[in-house]
Order: sequence, then structure tokens, then C-alpha cells
Amino acid sequence: MVLRLSQLFLRTLREDPVDAEVASHKLLVRAGYIRRAAPGIYTWLPLGLTVLRKVEEIIREEMAAIGAQEVHFPALLPREPYEATNRWTEYGEGLFRLQDRKGADYLLAPTHEEMFTLLVKDLYSSYKDLPLSLYQIQNKYRDEARPRAGLLRGREFIMKDSYSFDVDDAGLDASYAAHRAAYLKIFERLGLEVVPVAATAGAMGGSKSEEFLFPTEIGEDTFVRSAGGYAANVEAVTTVVPDEIDFSSAPAAEVLDTPDTPTIETLVAASNQIAPRAESDGGAWTAADTLKNVVLAVTLPTGERQLVVIGVPGDRAVDLKRVEANIGAFLPIGGEIGLEQAGEEDLKKQPLIVKGYLGPGLSLDEPLLGAESATNLLYLVDPRVVSGTAWITGANEAGKHVFGLVAGRDFTWDGVIECTEVRAGDPSPDGSGPLETARGIEMGHIFQLGRKYAEALDLKVLDQNGKQVVVTMGSYGVGVTRAVAALAEANHDDRGLVWPRTVAPADVHVVAVGRGDEIFQTAEKLSVELEEAGLSVIYDDRPKVSPGVKFGDAELVGVPTILAVGRGLVDGVVEIKDRRSGAAENVAVDKAVDYVVNAVRNQ
Repeated sequence: MVLRLSQLFLRTLREDPVDAEVASHKLLVRAGYIRRAAPGIYTWLPLGLTVLRKVEEIIREEMAAIGAQEVHFPALLPREPYEATNRWTEYGEGLFRLQDRKGADYLLAPTHEEMFTLLVKDLYSSYKDLPLSLYQIQNKYRDEARPRAGLLRGREFIMKDSYSFDVDDAGLDASYAAHRAAYLKIFERLGLEVVPVAATAGAMGGSKSEEFLFPTEIGEDTFVRSAGGYAANVEAVTTVVPDEIDFSSAPAAEVLDTPDTPTIETLVAASNQIAPRAESDGGAWTAADTLKNVVLAVTLPTGERQLVVIGVPGDRAVDLKRVEANIGAFLPIGGEIGLEQAGEEDLKKQPLIVKGYLGPGLSLDEPLLGAESATNLLYLVDPRVVSGTAWITGANEAGKHVFGLVAGRDFTWDGVIECTEVRAGDPSPDGSGPLETARGIEMGHIFQLGRKYAEALDLKVLDQNGKQVVVTMGSYGVGVTRAVAALAEANHDDRGLVWPRTVAPADVHVVAVGRGDEIFQTAEKLSVELEEAGLSVIYDDRPKVSPGVKFGDAELVGVPTILAVGRGLVDGVVEIKDRRSGAAENVAVDKAVDYVVNAVRNQ
């Protein structure tokens, strides 16, 4: 059915929305695809729904191709399943919680692992029922503290989440590989360049995880890759660890007065004056010779606030995302946490911490003032802090630093954590060359969950020997609404959207330009014939709208082909324009339908 603009529920805007920061947000609102209902919550309009459904259909086809079956859960769920896996608490403030009139607790689901697990438990009990893959396309809810970028980070969004169920790890490997291949096909069909990168499992748990990132400067995720093929989210990058050093002949550590040196810069300058180093020993001191001890405050899902000290080379900044991804090995987290540099109120509760002069707990013959402070806190170090390395670091006394403090001899640590910024030029963990950094939008994420949820919810089946075994699971997500936004980010120019034909709201946008019945009658006739030829058509039949506005709307809406019926009609031709390239050609009226049909089929 031809969509006539005189009847279509559509209003385009000439100005960008005041709250829009990125191109996709601006253009999807201006072109009449979505409207803001509340912060991070959007209404989908007819054109937007058309694009969204086409994205969903591509996903459904590729899920069906690997044998996955579609189900549909409620978005409103009871508390009990999430209580069983402890995620009612672990999700913290990110979870929308509510009560019914009887006081029973419910939530708006941010994800559905528990429900999928319980559904399979309810219906299946034998290895003969497996392997099984189920999926849904459903609304999800997360109480984002700062929703931004339109559809890219909202409070309500649509995801495709699928789950595989296998008897053993070999089956999980096969299911994981099938989903990974399907994801690559989905993004290829959508026309989105994605980079699969190694990722951390985080609160989801599991042994293996990969993200599919769409490279763009507005992306919130930083990832790295090398010319040799290594690719990883920065949270998952592992540091190339230096060799340990024999410290048997290392000189004793020495405490020196270093007044007014609370920063790395002032400490380096003072060190080169107070204790200059000979060229034969390495030359002038640099920030890389110092050990910076950073105090972080971790807010656990329970609300408890805990301080952690992390020792890192002074030339490296702490990356809070990397800390958040890896600190779960040292703290009872299991869910979303708050993480920030400790503030003045935090430090007041630890009076032995001397700001600007903090060092590790020392094992010198004569312990320094306040050395016991670090023993009361979890002390973690960067992987570059290996046994035998010597450092300049705080002496836990104002105006004093320790020179030549040797790791493993003079101080120890509670654990090693990947925590510092990853820089362009750092060596790749697999030896495939130096790393380059880029930013991207997470389009999909796949996990080998293992048995975490199956064990928590007692999902077992009888194996071939009649023995009950815990099912092993995989989890696989695609951001559906996020895909629409990413497509808009990747396909626009200064005039508006430029949709790939696979997801465009129509194949051709017919525009009647000018006055006179013949123009409108011809445009109407061509629209109907194009529709009868199997193409989807938007027809701008508005009688009292200027040519400039009509062309402006056509370019803003972004349909791949624009067919204009106007002044050329006196010569028996219409103009057919390719929206992406801008190339236009005059074509005889009686050849126009065949021309457009061929153009569509050849793209």
C-alpha cells in the first residue's frame, strides 16, 4: 500500500532537538521516526516502526537458520527468580522495582536469564531434549542514571536475547560458535561494520565473552586492535608482564625528605634534584619510576562502601572501567557496583592515610609512620609491579618518600589487577604487534555462561547414563533499537538520513513537484505501478507544499531512491535520484518504473 504523506502520521522538524547530542538522535527525531516521551524513553512512529521491524526480521531469519526458536516473556516479572540468583540485590540502583496492590515485589526486566532457565526446567528433563536454543525480542528496562544519545543509552530499549542449553561444555562450544556466526551474518546484512572483540564476562559470569562493536567516535566503549589480528575491549586487555628481577644485590631503600611533592610531577622534579640518577643507572627519573597509590571507593550492591588502594606506575592513569571489570576477583561483588576515587569524607575515616604521600605497607627494619594504614585496606597492584622492581613511592608521612623500594622485598600486595589505561603503542598480549585504540558502540554481546544460572535454579537433566547433570548455558544479546541508532549514525549526511535499502522505510520516495493536475496524476500513477511491481512507496502528494520543503523532507527521511515528477513532465521525463550518491538522471515516464525496479534489484 502506497504511503501518502498527506495521510501519514508524520511531522518533520527543521531544527535539532535541544537535548540531542549525536547525529542519530537528532535525525531520527527530526525525520519523524521517534519522539521523546521521557528521559531515555521514546515513542516509535510509523516510519520508525517500519525500520525497526525490518531489523527484527533480519535477526529472526538468522536465528531460525541456526535452529533457535522464538518465545516471548513478560517484561513485568516477580521478584523470586531474581532473588534465587541474588540479582534482585546485585543489580543495585539499575533495577526498576515496584509492588502490586498486595505488596508483592516485581521488577521490570533488564534481562531474562532466570526466566529462560526456569522455562526449560519446567518442560525438559532429559539429554534427549538438548541441545536447545531459545530467543525473544523484548523490551528491557534499566534505570540509567544519565540516559543520553537517544536510542543508544536509554531506560527502555529492545533487545534480542537468546540462550543455549547443552548437556556438556562441548555442546556449549558448538552453540556459541553457531551464535557467533549468526551475529556476523546479521550485521553483514544490516550493512553495519562490526569488530568482534574479546570482552570480560562481568556480572554475567562465564568462561568466555565477546562483544561486537560498531566503530564510531561517539561510542562509549574503547577497544584495541593490532595489525596482526588481536582485538579486545580495553577491559579485557591483559598487560604484557615484565620479567621478575633478582634483587639480592639491590641497595636498601632510603627515606628522603621531599617537601611539597604531593603530585607525580612535583615528585619527579624533586627526585632529580635531591637524588639524581647517573646515566649508567638509567638517567633522569621519570614518572615511570614512581609508584602511585590510588585510593578508590567501591560501593557494593548491598550499599556498603569499601576503600581499596591500587599501586600503579606513576606514568599510568587508573582506568575505572578496567578496575570495575576486574575487581570482582577480590571483593564479594556479583553485581553492579559504584566506583570512584575516594573523596575527602572517605579519607577522613582512614586518618593514617597521608594524602599525596601514601605508600604500601612496608616491611622495612624500622617501619615508617602510618605504615600500618595500608595493612587495613585491600592493596592491589598493576601487573608491571613485579618482584624485584624498584620504586620511588610515598613513605606514609607528609613530605617524605621512599627511594629504591623493592617489590617483593620491602612490600607485598594482596593481588594483581588489570587497572591502568591502555595506550596506543602498547604491545599486544599475543605478540601480534603494537595496539591501536578506537571507540565503538556495543551492538551485541555473547557469553559462555556455563552453569551459574542452572545451578542457582536447579536446572538438571538425565544424561545417557541416567545420572542427573547440571545443564550448561550460553547467553547471546543484540541491541535491536541500538542497531537502528547505529545505522542512522553510519548512514547520514548534512541533509538527513541515507538508509541502506535492507532497512529503509520504503524503496522509493515519489515527489509531486509543482502545480497542475497532470503532475499529481502522473505521480499517483507511477506510485501505484511501483507498488504493483513489488516495491514499497512513499508518495508526497501534499498539494500546497513548496518544492523546497518536499525535497528537503525526502532527503531528511532518507529513502534510497527519490523519483520527482515536475517541470520535466512537459518533455515526457521524470527525475530519478540516488539518495546516497546524489546522482540524478532524467528518465522517460514510460520507462521510469522499470528503471527504479532494476535499480532496486541491482543494489
